[in-house]
Amino acid sequence: MLTRRVSSVRRSASSPSQEPGAAGLDRRGFLQRSLVLGGLASLGELPLGTIREAKAGPPPSAGAPVEIRKNICTHCSVGCTVTAEVQNGVWIGQEPSWDSPINRGSHCAKGAAIREIVHSDRRLKYPMKLTGGEWRRISWEDAINEIGDKILSIRQQAGADAVYWLGSAKFTNEASYLLRKFAAFWGTNSVDHQARICHSTTVAGVANTWGYGAQTNSYNDIRNAKTMVFIGSNAAEAHPVAMQHLLASKEINRGNMIVMDPRFTRTAAHATDYVRFRAGTDIPLVWGLLWHVFQNGWEDKEFIRTRVYGMEEVRKEVDKWTPDEVERVTGVPPEQLKEVARKFATEKPATIIWCMGATQHTVGTANVRAFCIACLATGNVGKPGTGANIFRGHTNVQGATDLGLDITTLPLYYGLTEGAWKHWARVWDVSYESLRDRFDEVPAKAGRPARSRKENMETPGITSTRWFDAVIQPEQDVDQRSNLRAMIVMGHGGNTVTRMPEMLKGLEKLDLMVVMDPHPTTFAAIGNRKENTYLLPIATSLETDGSRTASNRSLQWGQQIVKPAFESKDDYEVMYLLAKKLGFADEMFKHIKVENNRPSPEDLLREINRGGWSTGYCGQSPERLQAHMRNQSKFDLVTLRAPKDAPEVGGDYYGLPWPCWGKPEIRHPGTAILYNTSLHVKDGGSTFRARFGTERNGQTLLAEDSFSLGSELTDGYPEVTMAVLKKLGWDRDLTADELAVIQRVGGDNVDTVSWATDLSGGIQRVCLDHGVMHYGNGKARAIAWNLPDPVPVHREPIYSPRPELVSKYPTRPDERQFRMVNAGFTVQKSAVDRGVAKDFPLILTSGRIVEYEGGGEETRSNPWLAELQQDMFVEINTRDAADRGVKDGQWVWVFGAENASKTRVKALVTDRVGRGVAWMPFHFSGWWEGEDLRSRYPSGTDPVVLGESVNTLTTYGFDPVTGMQETKVTLCQIRPA
Repeated sequence: MLTRRVSSVRRSASSPSQEPGAAGLDRRGFLQRSLVLGGLASLGELPLGTIREAKAGPPPSAGAPVEIRKNICTHCSVGCTVTAEVQNGVWIGQEPSWDSPINRGSHCAKGAAIREIVHSDRRLKYPMKLTGGEWRRISWEDAINEIGDKILSIRQQAGADAVYWLGSAKFTNEASYLLRKFAAFWGTNSVDHQARICHSTTVAGVANTWGYGAQTNSYNDIRNAKTMVFIGSNAAEAHPVAMQHLLASKEINRGNMIVMDPRFTRTAAHATDYVRFRAGTDIPLVWGLLWHVFQNGWEDKEFIRTRVYGMEEVRKEVDKWTPDEVERVTGVPPEQLKEVARKFATEKPATIIWCMGATQHTVGTANVRAFCIACLATGNVGKPGTGANIFRGHTNVQGATDLGLDITTLPLYYGLTEGAWKHWARVWDVSYESLRDRFDEVPAKAGRPARSRKENMETPGITSTRWFDAVIQPEQDVDQRSNLRAMIVMGHGGNTVTRMPEMLKGLEKLDLMVVMDPHPTTFAAIGNRKENTYLLPIATSLETDGSRTASNRSLQWGQQIVKPAFESKDDYEVMYLLAKKLGFADEMFKHIKVENNRPSPEDLLREINRGGWSTGYCGQSPERLQAHMRNQSKFDLVTLRAPKDAPEVGGDYYGLPWPCWGKPEIRHPGTAILYNTSLHVKDGGSTFRARFGTERNGQTLLAEDSFSLGSELTDGYPEVTMAVLKKLGWDRDLTADELAVIQRVGGDNVDTVSWATDLSGGIQRVCLDHGVMHYGNGKARAIAWNLPDPVPVHREPIYSPRPELVSKYPTRPDERQFRMVNAGFTVQKSAVDRGVAKDFPLILTSGRIVEYEGGGEETRSNPWLAELQQDMFVEINTRDAADRGVKDGQWVWVFGAENASKTRVKALVTDRVGRGVAWMPFHFSGWWEGEDLRSRYPSGTDPVVLGESVNTLTTYGFDPVTGMQETKVTLCQIRPA
């Protein structure tokens, strides 16, 4: 029961559906109610006597007006609105945001306690510098000057690529874009963020199937589903507010809720069907499912004929996965999998929901492709209640990825080609040559040829999963001018990468480490650095303005709730100050308004709109997004659409989910469901993207007898360029101003200007007027010939618990990827040869708990959350515990298969994990192999709760397409401490 504070004297209900009588409900009560109502509290895991109570703050003062401000929860990517009560510039209370169609008055534990993130006295209060092993306070001016001088010196000695820029999924869209632009002006592609370790494999796998690498539908639309299949997703804990929509599907539709997971999760507790399978065998599981689909004729033959290329090649691979072989590899009984296949294929609409349990593997991209192919085979995409519903992990991990915090692309997936660089040079109003000349020349090394500045400009950077390898490996093995020598980290935990003992070596060897965050992260306490380490206090995203993109692709504008606390500065200001120190601020902010050293987030979004044609980030102006936040109550709960006659937002989908085509003034409504041909393209309809050509091996890659509603082209067609527009005779529909811009962009080659590089927006506008999707009307690809495994194949994990299967299903050969060698094959072979699985017989996997988020420094510093889970733990099966003499609640050592690694944690003996499996949450840090590191944090900034990191134990293994690390399956051993 959530209430609205109207004065310091009394509180009254803000929704007619609430119960009365909640006067005096304090924040602790609020938190407890939210947990109890959601059924997600984990208090049962702790003896109640160990819980240390958090105290509520004072009520608001009388008389002063209370202002309501809206922002977005800084935790997972569901996109819950946070409605704040502000009095005298102080955040005094929180409303439940009844108007939001996403969270509808609900919060999880983290959202309910979010005000503490701003008020916390454990925040980093002012800039600090490590000198002689001691933390000392310094000024912002000194910090910027010293850091700037050091990285300029490193650049002069070792090149631009010697500095690594690690950004954040906590950034707003505008800050994400700004850091990618910053890296371009610095002259490097080594700029990354959390998506590398969350959903980089999702983006690669989904985009290489049907065009765009994002969730096809929405949380709300899942209410339309008849069958939901979860693979590697524990939404009840990782995305708890989304569960209201999922449970509605189950209860209202009497739907099937099928959870496939190595662990019986809190999501599985709600399931109609639970399938336990061996971690790391997702592809055999899905191919086993499709075996039954094809054998029984349950596939959607017409959908495949008209909208899918290459399904016959998938059938050949699926034929190998007979029920007996699937059971041998995955452990799933044939009849159980047949029943799941029947429901998914025949009780439609059906959707597949996944998260990091599916993506964090050496075969992560292939896993994702297999899920997408299952949707294509059954026709479960492009309609309400269907699709690939990918629940992402951080506030803005979707938007930060979209805006180019990625080593492989410029903003909005333009790539790193010369054409992409020239496009953004035009948007930024700078010369292509001036950007090119900022990049390093790379000398010839170890038999590899030299790289010119242009070639280096078009080469992906180093992944965030392997930055430390680029520090410690021999220089001739790192394919750039020199090794990494400096790390600039903005909003990223130090406990998030695998192989932490190796990471520690890299950290200690760096010439410079700069951490910018509201809280000191693991980087501040771990290792034995004594000098050249800086901590800069950054405002939370609740203390600044800007947009965020939720998993369903909806953009929401967050309003600054209060001014930054203590001496914190927001990301915009810090990047401006650093650009100014480095000498390129004038060019970088040429068309961005800057006041008091702070760039305008509205102007940043307008620049994104001017360049964001490729992904439909062109129609969401600040004004339109702000209107949506003012009018949240007008949007339908299921369709997310406002009535046509609604003031300001009539006909829009909530948050203008991308793609939102054309200039803002044409008022495209956004796209709630991707690839839905039953709607006009002006109404949010779309086709599969024709991004892979028009023909291959004599077969068409364009749709056949399939097109969007109202299209004047009634068959497949290629991407629209100026040449195509002329051929159709539609070029005469362009205005004079649009044509002038196209001619300026195209120069001597006007015909090559495409829908994605036309800065006028004219090509998009004209195509929409004719009912045609400007990116073409192609077939989705069941076979992706540009990927290492064009059809997904099963490959055993690097550290397989089944070494007898490795010879039949080995990982890929060693190859150079992202400037270094991926030696997975060598590591896997060595593990088999040494019999590692005998000494480390337990599969170790990891995941989330509802109380904490990400690396955990922020949420473990929150007393309202810290009291709920105070110890790092490992779940161990009852029989495995008995075999080892391990009792519930006792301290144990968990030993890893590499680096003689170990962690000291508490045992949770439970049958949630099957025999031979152990599970640990990934939110803890502050201990290192049994040693408490609390004293190493700057005084007063240590998190309330510390613990060992599971990534101390995780091991080698990287997806060949994206460099994703393998965290979800490795090996370990457990012994009493």
